[in-house]
Amino acid sequence: MSYERLEQCPICGKQEFKNFLVVNDNAVSKESFVIVECENCTFKFTNPRPDEESLSKYYESEEYISHSNIKTGIINRAYHVVRSITTKQKVELINRYAHSKGSILDYGCGTGVFLGACKKDGWEIRGVEPNAKAREIASTETEEIIASDLQDIEGEKFEVITLWHVLEHIHKLNETMDSILSLLQEDGTMIIAVPNADSHDAKQYKENWAAYDVPRHLYHFTQSTMKRFLKKHKMKLEEVLPMKFDAYYVSMLSEKHKDGKTNVINSVMNGYKSNSYAEKNGNDYSSLIFVAKRK
Repeated sequence: MSYERLEQCPICGKQEFKNFLVVNDNAVSKESFVIVECENCTFKFTNPRPDEESLSKYYESEEYISHSNIKTGIINRAYHVVRSITTKQKVELINRYAHSKGSILDYGCGTGVFLGACKKDGWEIRGVEPNAKAREIASTETEEIIASDLQDIEGEKFEVITLWHVLEHIHKLNETMDSILSLLQEDGTMIIAVPNADSHDAKQYKENWAAYDVPRHLYHFTQSTMKRFLKKHKMKLEEVLPMKFDAYYVSMLSEKHKDGKTNVINSVMNGYKSNSYAEKNGNDYSSLIFVAKRK
């Protein structure tokens, strides 16, 4: 296993960081990782971290539900119920921003559920998924060939590009973002969903907050740092939307990290508190959707 240390902040390029939090990998390795915070722009990121070649080993778990369709256990069952609702909402969102039902790229498409729904709705779909197991499931789900990387679709253009809880996983953050943007039509829309490290549940659970998910989550965005990131890549923020179900799901996982068991009552209560806090405090929900266009 090889590790690397970032010497510059991926957003502002400054070199002064302070330790923010030490978090355990509860899903796979049980190792501890440090999250640092840039003293200039406040961006938080896992540092040091596994290098790109080593990182794949940290996804080798049946508990990593984004790469499987496992439905055993209360947390996985809840995930699938919520996913059916949120998938419909995602399709409604892209339809609201699109000029027509043209081509859509879902980068990090997982098992292809969202792309399958887009195809049924009349979209021309393309997906990129590095994980071989998830890619195989996605190809079955969508009846389309799912690419393993961006080079497989070089030169194509898309009206909408989505990254649903993917940006925080991307090793070469800025280089990959530039490559993705090169595939977006001039008047196209980019939709990015990420966990929000400024949310009430993040502050409550601290090192047990499941959405830190180190080392798979390399970056830990807030509204302010996402705005900086989009500006860096010459994108204009159009809208910020909540993912309200995430507060409950993340609280369920966080309770398990904290106490070793799932406490449904506490999870529901804390998810509700998080959403109530966000409603009154600048939209700081557990997870957020950022809709952006080119400047």
